[in-house]
Amino acid sequence: MKKVNFFAAILILASAISGNAQKSVPDNVLSKKEIKKGWKLLFDGKTSAGWMNARTKTFPSSGWEIKDGMLTINPATKTKGGGGDIVTVGKFRNFELSVDFRYAKGANSGIKYFIDTESDNGKRASIGCEYQILDDRIHPDAKAGVGGNRTLAGLYDLIAPREKKDNGEDVWNNAKIVVNGNKVQHWLNGQLTVEYERGNAAWKELVAKSKFKDIQGFAEVEEGRILLQDHGNLVSFKNIKIREL
Repeated sequence: MKKVNFFAAILILASAISGNAQKSVPDNVLSKKEIKKGWKLLFDGKTSAGWMNARTKTFPSSGWEIKDGMLTINPATKTKGGGGDIVTVGKFRNFELSVDFRYAKGANSGIKYFIDTESDNGKRASIGCEYQILDDRIHPDAKAGVGGNRTLAGLYDLIAPREKKDNGEDVWNNAKIVVNGNKVQHWLNGQLTVEYERGNAAWKELVAKSKFKDIQGFAEVEEGRILLQDHGNLVSFKNIKIREL
């Protein structure tokens, strides 16, 4: 009996130490392990450094706010000409992107990638593949599209997500996007939700049946910017980090 108690105590202690180790790294800060693996922050939790409006190339004067370590699209703060989609200053080719996000009730937003802000004189500044952020429970987009291809963690208007775990409104979720050449994955809270390959016949067929059908070479650029979407709803982001592959 004493042995059982002893080993149980060891397991509890080890678990507590592990938990404390995880909690020791605050938001918007990389751990030593992450730094060693090549992770870089895209948001420092305090400033707009590294981000700009997709069209004006400057950070919005209103609409987006940086507060309490969060980057938030807040329509209540938007004045005329404010807000809009924001993109990274840098471009990325092969990468693993991790973003914590929290959406308000009924909200719609997205994380887009392969964004080309220069082509067609900026006409495609907000067009690319989109990791959908949506309150599936009540937003009408959840029933639009085909077979759920406009729901949370899916590839917007192209591929519906697999079985997923949504933590719900006003609770933090984690999105992960992995790009390795033409192969792409979406993850939500540690679960794989979408997997596809760009550029092949199956991809072209998907695009041809989507709202992007008239966009020549949709999302086939070799590198692009990361975009956070302003869809007019309250959504917050933090711990935005990327590791180039």
